[in-house]
Amino acid sequence: MNTIRLLIVLVTCIASLSHAQVRPDTLRYTPFIWESAPPSDCPFEPSKDLSGIRFLGVKSGFRVGDTWYPSWAADGKLYSPYTDGRCPRLDGGRDLSISDGNVPQGYGLERTSTGNAVIDGEDPLAMTVYSLGVSHASSLPYHGRYPAGSLVHNGVWYYGTYCLDPAGSTTYGEKKYNWPWMGPFVGFRTSTDNGRSWKECPHTPSKPLFGETGLNGYPVKIGSPHFVDFGRNMEHSPDGKAYLVAHGADTSDTKPRFYNDSWITGDQVYLLRVEPTVGTINDYSKYEFYAGTDAQGAPVWSREFAKIKPLLEWNNNMGCVTVTYNAPLKKYLMCVTDGGNTCAKMNSYILESGALTGPWRLVTYLKDFGEQAYFVNFPSKFIGADGTTAWMLYSGNFAVDWNGMTIAQHPPGSHYGMVFQKIEFLR
Repeated sequence: MNTIRLLIVLVTCIASLSHAQVRPDTLRYTPFIWESAPPSDCPFEPSKDLSGIRFLGVKSGFRVGDTWYPSWAADGKLYSPYTDGRCPRLDGGRDLSISDGNVPQGYGLERTSTGNAVIDGEDPLAMTVYSLGVSHASSLPYHGRYPAGSLVHNGVWYYGTYCLDPAGSTTYGEKKYNWPWMGPFVGFRTSTDNGRSWKECPHTPSKPLFGETGLNGYPVKIGSPHFVDFGRNMEHSPDGKAYLVAHGADTSDTKPRFYNDSWITGDQVYLLRVEPTVGTINDYSKYEFYAGTDAQGAPVWSREFAKIKPLLEWNNNMGCVTVTYNAPLKKYLMCVTDGGNTCAKMNSYILESGALTGPWRLVTYLKDFGEQAYFVNFPSKFIGADGTTAWMLYSGNFAVDWNGMTIAQHPPGSHYGMVFQKIEFLR
């Protein structure tokens, strides 16, 4: 989310949200099957179990900020971060979260903000959303600090943040890139009272949890991680551990693209895990990193970050990644968004696997999805009893006329804020 993007968002979003929104913005349209059109170099085999998705013609959501990654807590509610927009409070007011400290409407580089919210209700067509407030933290030496992995487990909310926009550029051959653009994952703040108060993260952007920087030509691998959604209170974790997926890049890339490693672009997906407690979540020594497979094909885990290896790789075709466990189908569903040049039409695709470490197979490739949809995920709370229906959550269309490129709403109802689309997995 660059400064220009945020200015566009603030002009359209803040001006239109002058009153508290108490009902979701809903829409009905003719159902359709999205025609999968993967590029010829797609490295993923087609799924043998799921052949695509049908949009069922039902949309819900709210025209609020973006970055919605809900976690299903033991109390039945969804707790989520948000930023770059206003979100209503229960008292009728609104909280403004802006994660870029450079913009005039923001709070400054030493007080960038991330919001905390609740999505309440059993049906996306009748749910409510409300803010619990915003938290402030320094982004220095970066320009922005944004929400990342968020998990509520056993009464503790773990809320991660990452940084964007380090200064400087990198030269590859005869070309000069503002690359890498994504800064490090900082670490987690924690709350034991459902987001009303917080214990601040012990790490800083200058001394982040995993030691990455995104500076001096070294792209990050764990820039914007997201917790695997294992259901209510993490009930379907295979071993009681919390797993995270993240998109990133490495220095071996000889053909980097514009903003090669950014908030919405990357080359690889990485996997890590930790036992979630207040004492372990910010302790580097407690993490294990996926380090490939052994001679028998079994996954290898290492406590040394230097040994981390990509779970998946597709040069110039990866980006923001999320994973949800579909318990009725006994399938993991991975959503990946390739953000192009970060202000363009965006492509998303869905992969499935019976295990987090793969093999991962392609369910559908959604070319120009949104047409500018991002932060795509499947909240486990809204997966149907037989696993074939679900609600896809995303934000979209923040730059609808960028350099003369018109961005349409496809599927219908794709807009900036929180968008839920009801879908069916085809078998």
